Amino acid sequence: MNLPEAFLRRMAQFPSVNMEAFLACYEAPPRRGLRRNPLKCTQEQLEQGAGWALEASPFSSLSYYLPKNADGVGRTALHHAGAFYVQEPSASSAVTVLDPQPGDRVLDLCAAPGGKSTQIAGLLNGKGLLWSNEIMANRAEVLLSNMERLGVRNAVVSSTRPDVLCPALAGFFDRVLVDAPCSGEGMFGHDPQAVADWSEEHVAACAVRQRKIMESAAEAVRQGGVLVYSTCTFSKEENEGLICDFLRDHPEFELADCGVDFGRPAEAAFGDGVTDITKARRILPMDGGAGHFIAKMIRAGENDAFPKPYEYPKKDVPGAKELFKDLFSCKCWGIPAQVGQRVVLLPEGLPRMDKLGVLRAGVVLAEVKKNRLEPDHGVFAAARAGEARRVLALPPEGPVTEAYLRGEEVPCNEKGYTAVTVGGVVVGFGKASGGMLKNKYPKGLRNRR
Repeated sequence: MNLPEAFLRRMAQFPSVNMEAFLACYEAPPRRGLRRNPLKCTQEQLEQGAGWALEASPFSSLSYYLPKNADGVGRTALHHAGAFYVQEPSASSAVTVLDPQPGDRVLDLCAAPGGKSTQIAGLLNGKGLLWSNEIMANRAEVLLSNMERLGVRNAVVSSTRPDVLCPALAGFFDRVLVDAPCSGEGMFGHDPQAVADWSEEHVAACAVRQRKIMESAAEAVRQGGVLVYSTCTFSKEENEGLICDFLRDHPEFELADCGVDFGRPAEAAFGDGVTDITKARRILPMDGGAGHFIAKMIRAGENDAFPKPYEYPKKDVPGAKELFKDLFSCKCWGIPAQVGQRVVLLPEGLPRMDKLGVLRAGVVLAEVKKNRLEPDHGVFAAARAGEARRVLALPPEGPVTEAYLRGEEVPCNEKGYTAVTVGGVVVGFGKASGGMLKNKYPKGLRNRR
C-alpha cells in the first residue's frame, strides 16, 4: 500500500509507535468483524446460524472477528433479520467506554451508518431513550434502515445540525457520544478512497469541524453526565490536541479514565502538560483493530436547561391497539400516534421534537390505507419470535428461506398476518391463506438471484 509520505512522517513522531510493526499491518488483509444484536439474537442462535467460527474481540462483549473465508455475510438470512451488525472490530470500542445503562437517555450525535447507535440500543435493552442524529440526509436514511433492521424500539432518528439539536435538548442526556467525522487514517487498510482523500489540510479542516461539534455536544450533557469523543484517525490535532483544547475552554468537564484495557494510553507527548491525556485511549492496527481514539469526560458543572416534554396524543388511533393485539401476544411497546399516513409506536419519555429534523420516533406499526390499517415491516422487524401470535419458522439456510428473501411466496399453514423467523430470529412477515404466504418483505431489502 502506498501510504502518503507526509502521513508516514507524522506517524514516525509518535513516541509509542513502532513503525516497522505499524507498516507490517498494512501488508496483511484488514480484520473484519461483526457484533451480535442482543435485542433479537442470543449467543446460541448466532453460533448455530452463522456458519462460521467466531473469535471474540477485545473491544466489546458482543463483538467478534470474522474469519477470512466468511463471504457474502450481508446476504445471509441472519443479517437480513438484524441478528448482527457487520462492523470493523475496533469501531465497537467507543460505546464500550460510553457504557450506556438501561434507562439512560443517550445521544449519538454523528450516528450514520448506525453501528454505534445499534450497539447503544442493544445495551439499553429497550429501556430509556436513544436519540440518533446524522446531519447528511442520505446517510440518515441508511441510519434509519439499520435501526429498523436491528429492531430498535426506543429511539428517535433525526437529520439536523448539532448546533440546532443540542441547544434545543440542552441538559437532557445522561450520555452523549460524538463519533466525529475525521480524516479517516484508521480506515486506510480497507478503504483506498480514504488514502486518496487524505492531506494535512484535510486533517486541519477536520479538527476545526470536530471542535464545533464538541461545542454543541457539551450543551446536551446533564450535570454528572458522560461525554465520549471518538475518531477513527491517528492525528494529534484531531485527538489529544482537540481534547486538551476543549477541556481548557470547558472547565465544567473533567477527563475520566476510560476504564478499559484494550488499546494503549493516549500519547502524553501530545498533551498540554496540564491534562493527564493518558486517561484517553488509542487503538492502532497492532492492537487488533484498524484504529480508534476515545476520550471520556464527565460534566461536573451545572446544566439547568431542559427541554419540555413531548405532548402525546390524547385520543387513541382507531384500530391501532386492536391490530397490535392481533399480531402480538405481548404488551404494546409504544404509544400509538398517527404521523401522516403511518401509525407509529412512540417510545415513552420523549422531549419536544419540533423543528429538529426528526425522520422517525419509535417503530412504524402500520400504513393507513383507506379505512383500514395494514401492518408495516418495521413492527415485525422490532418483534421477538416469542411475541408473535403466528409464526412461520424457517432455518437460517435452505431453498424456502432463500425464496422468502427474494420476495417469493412460500408454503405456510397459518392464516392471517404471520411473522417469519430464520433460525429463531424475526426477519419479516407475510399474509397467509390457502397454504401459502404472500410475501411482504420490502422490495428494497430483497436478495437478487
